[in-house]
Amino acid sequence: MSTMAPANDKKLTGVVAATFTPFTPQGEINLTEIGPYIDYLREKQGVNSVFVNGTTGESMSLSVEERKMLAEEWCQKAKGKLNQVILHVGCMSLKDSQELARHAVQIGVDGIAVIAPSFFKPSGAVPLRMFLVEVASAAPTLPFYYYHLPAVTGVNVPALDVVEGIEKLIPSFRGVKFSGSDLMDMGLCVSRSQPHWSVLYGVDEQMLAALAMGAHGTVGSTYNYLGCHVNKLIAAFERGDLVQAREIQVKIQELLSYATKLGFNLGVNKQLMNELSGLSLGPPRLPLMPCPRDHAQSIKQKYHSLFSE
Repeated sequence: MSTMAPANDKKLTGVVAATFTPFTPQGEINLTEIGPYIDYLREKQGVNSVFVNGTTGESMSLSVEERKMLAEEWCQKAKGKLNQVILHVGCMSLKDSQELARHAVQIGVDGIAVIAPSFFKPSGAVPLRMFLVEVASAAPTLPFYYYHLPAVTGVNVPALDVVEGIEKLIPSFRGVKFSGSDLMDMGLCVSRSQPHWSVLYGVDEQMLAALAMGAHGTVGSTYNYLGCHVNKLIAAFERGDLVQAREIQVKIQELLSYATKLGFNLGVNKQLMNELSGLSLGPPRLPLMPCPRDHAQSIKQKYHSLFSE
């Protein structure tokens, strides 16, 4: 096992957008939208880091070759514009994950993340760590993050059990994308983390609570269009203005509560991004269904009623 340090070891903090995958109306990858997408995130949302090919990016509905194409385009277009491109390389197949990890080294991403396999599920922390070790070994020079999403994977292993002492097995380990609602587990991950680790919270509607527990940043799908407001929330929290921080968090909760009543899912979320950004990211890929246009319009109106300056 390699013990070399990652070549790029910038600590990941702040607001990270979990990116959507642009599709044509026919469901094919649309690489032409990625450049404008990056400009929109930087210029309109103040978001300077991205998490590519994750859940929001429908990675499990993409082929390995499609994921490589997307990763290459994001890396190429992000040069000189974004601080960090973190690439999710998790797959149901260990070999596919390793192939994507090796490819990530070749194209110069800033870090890789891996979610727990969710068809043949690891029975506990030990087999899950073994899976993560095997993927990380294919890219030992890249910062490595564990992507914790138990509500989707069905792998209900506490993140603390996965990450405690993990640097002995994965020297390049640099943190957790914690997308679970168990703030005790997240808080313990923060308390046991090393100074160079990042614990990034991924439940957008309760991000302020995670900041209070010591989270170093946040990764979310809604930050594609709420990033500027979340930046204000974090700034308010950091200067001790909890009143303003709560006001912004409650607005986000109001928006997502309203959207949930209309059946908020990835298809709705993606269409809302299309409506608010002006980008053409297309529909989701089957088996996900596209959003009814009137639902997206209704949520868009709610957004403007909440966040009009």
